[in-house]
Amino acid sequence: MFFSRQSQCWILYFIYVFSGAPSVMSENKVQRSMADVEIVPDVIPIAPEIILQVEFPSGVKAELGNELTPTQVKDQPTIRWDADPDSFYTLCMTDPDCPSRTESQAREFHHWLVGNIPGSDISHGETLTAFVGSGPPLSTGIHRYTILVYKQPSKLMFNEER
Repeated sequence: MFFSRQSQCWILYFIYVFSGAPSVMSENKVQRSMADVEIVPDVIPIAPEIILQVEFPSGVKAELGNELTPTQVKDQPTIRWDADPDSFYTLCMTDPDCPSRTESQAREFHHWLVGNIPGSDISHGETLTAFVGSGPPLSTGIHRYTILVYKQPSKLMFNEER
């Protein structure tokens, strides 16, 4: 179903967060890594300062652009970040390379969206789009799946149909 350099498609994950928490990696390393694969400016205009901790049920961790297989990242991950317990956050997972990086007619595929997350407790947030695991089309190369967390100014009202 998938392919790679041999027979399986590799998935490239970049995991970042925008908030006021302390950084776990040097700012230069984050900026350089994001620029190398054009997350900046292709997906977001500037590199964030903080990195999320992401682990999938398969046991693999997403670490600043490491390559992971679709089967390793098909299930909803556990995500951690240093959050203000009195603040709300929005989490977004997107694939900007839909259906492929060179043929991005759809431009992005929306994999997961959760708003009004109290602190870092995603299970108590408002799920706007349920998690859709990795499943890139055959022969579409590496995908830059990106997970972003944004600190909200306050609790938001979501009226959109789901």
